[in-house]
Amino acid sequence: MVYAVVLAARNKRIDWTVLGAVGVIEVALLAQLVVGIVQLAGTDRHVSGPFFVGYLIGSLLILPIGAFWALAESSRWGAGALAIACVVIPILELRLHDVWTA
Repeated sequence: MVYAVVLAARNKRIDWTVLGAVGVIEVALLAQLVVGIVQLAGTDRHVSGPFFVGYLIGSLLILPIGAFWALAESSRWGAGALAIACVVIPILELRLHDVWTA
């Protein structure tokens, strides 16, 4: 996120370094989706399944949407859109933790 903000401040487009980092985070979020669904299926705790799976899927979709938007936008706002998408991920992760522990 910090690098995307720096690119936006310098009025530059995103580069392959940012896309590579987004790809690594996306693989980790995909692994979290699989592990989360397996844990949800095996738990006896009261967890709101639709909300939990919704947050897992939502966190998986945010970064590709932000990356495609950043690639489509040729101004500094492309990197800004990706930075905002990167900020949304920790917020969704906190909410996901709240749903799991509630």
